[in-house]
Amino acid sequence: MSHHHKFQPLRCAVLVLSDKGSKGLREDLSGPALVKFLEQAGHVEIVLDLLPDEEELISQRLIQWADEDRYDLILTCGGTGVSPRDVTPEATVAILHRQMPGFGERMRAISMEKSPHAIVSRALAGTRAGSLIINLPGSPRAALENLEAVWPAVGHLVAKLQGDQTDCGTG
Repeated sequence: MSHHHKFQPLRCAVLVLSDKGSKGLREDLSGPALVKFLEQAGHVEIVLDLLPDEEELISQRLIQWADEDRYDLILTCGGTGVSPRDVTPEATVAILHRQMPGFGERMRAISMEKSPHAIVSRALAGTRAGSLIINLPGSPRAALENLEAVWPAVGHLVAKLQGDQTDCGTG
């Protein structure tokens, strides 16, 4: 299959949201699993960080990563459910320029084939400046499952976002 633009490695940032993880009270397995997925996909520049479930801190970090550090792809992991500390979607939607509802729809559709509880995920995605931001669930298995579900669209979307003028319908 020929493609009209060659694969561009993305600069990626992964933000794990966990009160316990950020205090070092629980080992985070999701962040490293996502980093490994990105490395295997050929992306070499990847930053990983942990924050507590604090809406303001999350929003600030996403703004910094999108506006100042200009990461192409920003993944959040955790805080997408319905417990009182789950504020990642709120923190994300507050700073997005555009929502991309297809991502959340696709992720939930895939996850619900595995578990009926996936319907409570509030994970969303969207863009800010040249960055694509995707919320993923907190468990390593669910995070990878969700990322794999939308992965085919990621490279193309980032290229479009950053001004690739080629026609979407070709190739």
